[in-house]
Amino acid sequence: MSKHTIIPIDENWTFKQADNEDSKFLPVAQFPTNVHLDLIANGIIQDPFIGKNENDVQWVGETAWIYRTTFSSPTVASEDKAVVKAVLAFDGLDTYATVILNGKEILKTDNMFIPERIDVTTYLKDEEENELEITFESAYLKGCAIVEQHPDHHWGCWNGDNSRLAVRKAQYHWGWDWGPTLMTCGPWRPINLELFSSRISDVYFTSNVNKALKTAELIAKADIEGEDSKVRFDITLDGEVIATKTITSSEGHASHAFTIEDPALWFPIRYGKQPLYDLTATLFHKDTSISARTKKFGLRRVELVQDPVIGQPGTSFFFRINNIPIFCGGSDWIPADNFIPRISKEKYYDWVKLVADGNQFMIRVWGGGIFEEQAFYDACDELGILVWQDFMFGCGNYPAFPDFLASVKKEAEENVKLLRHHPSIVIWAGNNEDYQYQESEGLTYDFDNKDSESWLKTNFPARYIYEKILVDACAELVPDTYYHYGSPWGGKATTDPTIGDLHQWNVWHGSQEKYQNFDKLVGRFVSEFGMEAFPNIKTIDAFLPLGKDDPDRFAQSSTVDFHNKADGHERRIALYLVEKLPLRP
Repeated sequence: MSKHTIIPIDENWTFKQADNEDSKFLPVAQFPTNVHLDLIANGIIQDPFIGKNENDVQWVGETAWIYRTTFSSPTVASEDKAVVKAVLAFDGLDTYATVILNGKEILKTDNMFIPERIDVTTYLKDEEENELEITFESAYLKGCAIVEQHPDHHWGCWNGDNSRLAVRKAQYHWGWDWGPTLMTCGPWRPINLELFSSRISDVYFTSNVNKALKTAELIAKADIEGEDSKVRFDITLDGEVIATKTITSSEGHASHAFTIEDPALWFPIRYGKQPLYDLTATLFHKDTSISARTKKFGLRRVELVQDPVIGQPGTSFFFRINNIPIFCGGSDWIPADNFIPRISKEKYYDWVKLVADGNQFMIRVWGGGIFEEQAFYDACDELGILVWQDFMFGCGNYPAFPDFLASVKKEAEENVKLLRHHPSIVIWAGNNEDYQYQESEGLTYDFDNKDSESWLKTNFPARYIYEKILVDACAELVPDTYYHYGSPWGGKATTDPTIGDLHQWNVWHGSQEKYQNFDKLVGRFVSEFGMEAFPNIKTIDAFLPLGKDDPDRFAQSSTVDFHNKADGHERRIALYLVEKLPLRP
């Protein structure tokens, strides 16, 4: 019986422009990667974050690209001649990809956020090199074509253009009021060849800490692919075995209920410690271990309290963890880079550490970006930073044609599965400001109408995503974590400060209130607001082509202006400065 073996396919990669006969294959500098990083490394384009180089690289996003590599098929010995399966696992392909192995098409993708697994047992060569080729089409052009194919949908959005709504890809790639337009593509997450007869495909759990905080009930679960069925669960804390149980799985699934007395509780930062248990599921063939998976987890009791407020309209909205009301001061998190593959685990930790050191308690993963890397959530778990997790929809009226909904359903399920073990995640929210967009455009929304199929026939069909598909995914996969339809949302007007959460943009946007009025710009839970300022001068020197000697090194230069994407930023900054910081004559 063969042990589960994982072989990274991360060497010998080359790439080229697909729609240019004169283009030649060039080396890939790192893996995972994307096309902009490889073009920069090969001197084809300049860093788009310097000067106005962003303008010069827009052609990249309207072009098709090919990535290619070769790899050998390892010889796998199996003492009892059991069938060994070979699977290519693609953790993330951005976005419209056609995958060819040894001349045969094995996969087509249209969603950046969905990991794919393809059985390639019969496609691999035994004695020759295997050739793997991936062609990435322009997501921008594909999105434009989809919009044209569905003229009956009420397309519209803030930031970017309508083509982004049709494509399941990081929405900020189309540009936002805080960042550049860089339509990249490529194998942005790892690709592995997996060999196994049987394997643990996932290990997960549900948990409940009783109100007295003295007992934790944990149901450990494992999914098994293959014929073997003997599974051992181990729960450890700081290397010490807390509980263990060996069972026989049934129909590819194993589970066992554990009771942990006097559990070591996970607390938010500054409220207590962050102990992390390990849950390991090990699969055996007879008495030989052939596959194992481990997930870290924390035990905590989480409640989102939405109770009537005495003497005031509406309801409360705050988190109570381990019976303690938590102050959730913090920040929204936008992606760390337009080119995610160059962000290391260490960089993720360092930035989350800045959140912790800055006296913050919660970070909101904003819905126009990505489901973040595991390293980000691992850092939040370790440092005690709570996470509000949006699903990846933002500032628009998304379509709801059948193949789009099917892709969204799979995307939601796969990413909830990937992230559900993290104790830092205490809420999932359906979108960022899509209900606000619905209100601003007068799109149909009747809160009292609970007929989900009828929503698909309105000019706001995305309600079906937020109030049906995502509800079902969370209810099945994270039943012990609260799901919120969107951010902001409370069941009434999204600007109602007495219920749900609120995005308070009468700072900076809207009426541009004076800071003396900020105490009146309240809500039950203000999950977004912001005020702009110029960055540290070191940052400005870093993006000016000539640094300190650049002739555009002044506040209203065209280059400095180019690096602020917020509409009206010069006027707004000037107004706040003139009103609040008068200069002495």
